[in-house]
This record gives sequence, structure tokens and C-alpha cells, in this order.
Amino acid sequence: MKKYQYKLEGLDCANCANKIQEELSKNKKLKNVVVNFAKLQLTYETEDVSKEEVEKVVKSIEPDVQMTETGAKTKDEKSQRAQKENNSKVLKHIVRLAIGLVVALIGLYVQMPKYLSIALVITGYGILLYRTIKNAIKLLVRNKTINENLLITISCIGAYLVGKHMEGLMVITLYEIGKILEEKAINKTRKSISDLMDIKPEYANLKTKDGIEVLDPSDVKVGDIVIAKKGEKIPLDGIVVKGTGSLDTASLTGETKTQDVKKDDQVLSGSIVLDGLLEIKVTEKYENSTVSKILELVENATDKKAKTETFVNKAAKIYTPIVLGIAALVAIFLPLISNVEYLTENGSIYRALIFLVISCPCAIAISVPLCYFSGIGKSSKEGILIKGSDYLDGIKDIKEIVFDKTGTLTKGQFTIDKIEVYGQLTKEQVLEYAVLGESYSNHPIAKSIIKKSKMEKYIAEHKEKVSSYEELAGKGIKYNFEGKVVLVGNSSLVEKEKEKSDSTKIYVKVDSEIVGAICLKDEIKHGTKAAIAKLNARGIITKMFTGDNTEIAEKIAKELGIKEVKSEMLPNEKYQELEKEISKYENNGKVAFVGDGINDSPVLARADIGISMGGVGAGSSIEASDVVIMTDAIEKINDAIDISKKTSRVIKQNLIFSIGVKVLVLVLSILGVANMWEAVFADVGATLITVLNSIKILK
Repeated sequence: MKKYQYKLEGLDCANCANKIQEELSKNKKLKNVVVNFAKLQLTYETEDVSKEEVEKVVKSIEPDVQMTETGAKTKDEKSQRAQKENNSKVLKHIVRLAIGLVVALIGLYVQMPKYLSIALVITGYGILLYRTIKNAIKLLVRNKTINENLLITISCIGAYLVGKHMEGLMVITLYEIGKILEEKAINKTRKSISDLMDIKPEYANLKTKDGIEVLDPSDVKVGDIVIAKKGEKIPLDGIVVKGTGSLDTASLTGETKTQDVKKDDQVLSGSIVLDGLLEIKVTEKYENSTVSKILELVENATDKKAKTETFVNKAAKIYTPIVLGIAALVAIFLPLISNVEYLTENGSIYRALIFLVISCPCAIAISVPLCYFSGIGKSSKEGILIKGSDYLDGIKDIKEIVFDKTGTLTKGQFTIDKIEVYGQLTKEQVLEYAVLGESYSNHPIAKSIIKKSKMEKYIAEHKEKVSSYEELAGKGIKYNFEGKVVLVGNSSLVEKEKEKSDSTKIYVKVDSEIVGAICLKDEIKHGTKAAIAKLNARGIITKMFTGDNTEIAEKIAKELGIKEVKSEMLPNEKYQELEKEISKYENNGKVAFVGDGINDSPVLARADIGISMGGVGAGSSIEASDVVIMTDAIEKINDAIDISKKTSRVIKQNLIFSIGVKVLVLVLSILGVANMWEAVFADVGATLITVLNSIKILK
């Protein structure tokens, strides 16, 4: 199935967004339908449903909404034009409201014949309610839907009929002004998040034989040479072929420190050139570049809704019918059980009309997805990519974190401490067998041996003589070389009795003889000890699962403050042990696993929250985990927990405030204390305040 993505221009109702999603989901030919109000975005998958069919459903619920295509080549000019059009609409609305209010007030307070006064008041009401009545009729006729526009219309007309002329005027005026302010606040939040994620390069300077050609990054091919000057964003991932410079990678990693680059260094798209002039050979197409992967991840993140968001959406559906039902009961039965009359200024009809004003659950429906959107945006800015609001929500509930060792707690950049020889071969020959086998592996140990040995030339000359290569998970490598069976790996692979050692040993076995071992040492990452201490202080249990020998694992764990260690584990053993850890908590907490995203895919996928470290440019990390830390900093996990807790706290504040205000006004209206002024605040005002409160997450 093909995935489609559209911008829903003009969508200003969160409840309506949920209705659009619900209606489209009824079509069995449409899969994975998501309407994201925070981003004004519609996403779905289909094989044979046309855009026109989808648009018909959208317009049946929101007639003024326009479906426009999104894509890599969307220009700033387009957004600027849309902003100008929006400002023009706002100005027209304000002018219309002012004219309508003045006309109605003249009819009410200027001495004139009664018929003329009534005509002016009705005209003023008509001008004020024009847009509201139009939208109400469209939705009622097309979709048989009772919406807030209809309810506000009934309330204002009802207020006039029961003698509350001024209140009716002010309700629609304040309602319209509130909606304008609400929309501006929402747009401000969206822009704040967009600014946080403003990492997309707008152009690429392609080097040609005739000079420089400015292209869209998506039009540049692998192997092309692009030039990045001071102040420009690197448009695509590549290798520096000429020049030196310093880069700002904060937009990718959240780190403020600069990166110095020279010839043969790898550079990532989205980095900003602070100094120098770089010629870069492109190694990845735009759609496979680091920037593209990050933006895609962030774009799709809020499509995976948290339980809180799902619950709120379901609650919003039943809120309006319940309030309308209570309004009907108040209007009909209140005079029967009290001395309240039906059509007086403070009668049961008027009190029921107040219910209508606050019967739309917008404050609830808007604030929750906006909070999650803000939380994911903030995380992304800090170099933490979270794949969904459900994972953002879950991070705060982590009770236990299990760490891999190599490449996670340690640098994974091993140095060769020494080479031990057990047979007749020389140290150089032992190393040759080792590097030839490790040249096929992506494991951090393999990469380190290759790098530190500096035997790339030997590998290139002899690699064609290698046959029957096989990588044995958790053990090492088996291959054939010039008729000999060579094993390169740990003690279990070469069937050697485990021995105590303060270094990681990679044994080399040729045919049936263990000929030697490569002794390696690794270093703990900077800042890891402090980060673990902070996790421990939060009450989070920290553990280590590693395939390394017991002595090394326990030494590192002790140094870092990790209380429990399981060592010399195979990948399947890590999986089984993690299952046991998860079963301890059931629904009382979550277990996270932190790994390098390359060799720990099964456990990363099984964990409640799978966290990959050092994910910049690593597609495997992004695929394997729920959270990607774009640097090697363990401290980012603490940052993610803080953002998750802050997001949850703001959501609770918004829900308590919006529900509390509405309930208070509803109760007061039944008692005859509240009026429509309070009702407008309970509806539009509460929405505005909760939206503004959501921005706190970005700070």
C-alpha cells in the first residue's frame, strides 16, 4: 500500500479532527488513518482510494478545510503566502464583528421606531453570526452533525428571545475573538516546534565543470560534489574531499560543542558550517540522509497515540451528548421541581442555553495532543528521537534500566593491549588471521581491531582467498582461508576454558589449534558515572547484561555504581533474562534496555522502552529501538525522563483546569448564578489558557 500525507489547511477544531479520523477509518480500503491536529496533517495508506473521495469525507465534516500535498520541496514562499492569507482573514473577521456589534448596539440603545430597532438588532446578529450559522448549516445538511457552531447560534438567539440582548451579542463577539486568539496561540506553538526542528537544508551548491549550480537537495545524486560555505547547512551526508572547517551539530545531537572536520572525515546533513569551506562527496541520497531520517521520525512520532490521548479522544466523543442531555433535563424539569420559570431572564431555558455554550470539548481535545507534540519536539531538539507519544508517555514510568556494556557504557573503541601467542605462529601472523575474519563484521570489537591494526592493505590483498564466512551470534567468526578453518572469537567459540583476565580476549584458532589471542581494553564513556548515579538517585534500578567476561563486567559495574551484572551472555540469553525482568513489573512500571542498536536488536525490540545510543547516521539504531539518543551521552536518558514527566504534568494541569472550569460553570448555571459570560470563558478561554500552558514544555 502507498502512504499518503496531506496538510489540512483551515482545520481549527480538535474535536472535528477526531471525527474526520473516525469517519475515514470506517472505509476498509483506507489503512492506518491518522489526523494529527497538532500538525494539521492527515496520513493514510491505500491502494485505490482517490484523494477526491477522501476530501469529500473531510469536507462533509469541515467544509472550509483544504487538503494540500506535503513534501520535501515545500517552499518558504508558500508558508509566507498562507500566513498573509490567514492575517487577511483575521482582519476581515474583526471588521465584520465590529460592524455587526455597532449595528446591533444602535438598534438596542438609540431612540427610533420599534420596527427599525428590531430590524437593526436582527441585522447586527446576522452579521455577527454569519460565519457561525454558515458552518452550522453546512455540517447539519451534509453530515447531519450537531456541532459547536450550531450550539452557539442557538444560544445567542435564545439569549435574545429571553431578553438577554446584550449577553447574546457579547457571547458571539467574545466567542469569535476567543477562537481567533486560540488559533493564533495554536499556530504559535506549532511555529515554536517547527523552529526547534528547522534542520532541513533548503538548497545544495552542486559543483559542476561550469561552476556552482544551486539545486534542491533531493535533486543531488550520490557521488556528486557539493560545496558548503560558512553559515550554510550541509545539504547531504558525505565525505570531505577538500578543505577544513568546524561544524555546529547541535540541531542533530543537542550538543553545543563544535566538531572540527578535515579531508576524509564524515559529515552529516543538517550540520552548520561555522568556519571554513568544504567540498563534500555525497554518500547518501536525500531521502536516506540523516536529516531526512530525523524529520521523518519526528513527523511520524505523534501518529502513535499514547493511552492518555486515546482515552481523552474517546471521552470527548461522549462529553457533548452528555452535556446536551443535561441541558434538556434542566430546560424541561427544573421548573417542575423548583420555583424557576421557563422563559424569564434567569429561567430554565436560559440556564440550559449556558450548557450549550460550553458543550464543545475543545480545551480537552486540543491540549493533550499539543502537549505530546511539544514534548516530542523538545526531545528532538535535545538530540533525543522518540518514535511516538506512547513511548514519551512511558518513559516517565521506567522502573528499571538494563544496559549493554560495549559501545553503550564504554566507548567501544578498543585498543590492542597485547597479542598472546600459544603456538608456532608470530604475533603478526595471529593478527593477520584475526583482521581477515573481523573485516567482515560490523561489531564494535571487529571495527576496533581493524582500525588499530592498520592492516587495510593486507585485508585488500588477501580477502578474495576467504570462503565460507559465517558469523556466530555472541561467539565470533568462522571462515575458510587457503584450505584452513579459522575461528576468531571468545572462549566458547574456540572451546577454551574460561580464564580470569582484566582485558577482553579475542582468540584465534586455526584448524584444531588455538594459536593466540588479541587482548583488548576499552574505556568508560565520559559522564556515564554521573548519569548512572542520577538514575540511581531517582530510584531506578540499573543493571548490566553483557557478553564480556565476568571480571571486566564486574569491574566496570562497580566503578559506575551498577549493582547487578550478568556477564558472558549470548544474545538469546539477554532476551530471556530481559523477559524475566519485564515480568516482575507487569502493569506497575516499565523496563528499558539501552544498547548500541546494532547487535542488540532483539532485546531492544522486546523491552518496554528500547533505547539506542549514538544513533546519528545509523539506520539500524533507528529501526531497532523506540528511542534514539543521537549522541553517546547516557545523561540524555535523564533528560528524556525529565521531558516525559514535564509533559505528563502539563497534561494533568490542562485536564484538571479545563474540566474543572467547565464543571464549575455548569453547576453554577443550574443554580442560576452563572451567566453566558462565564460560559464563554469556560469554553474558549479555557482552551486558550491550556494551549498557552502547553508551550511551557518547549522552555
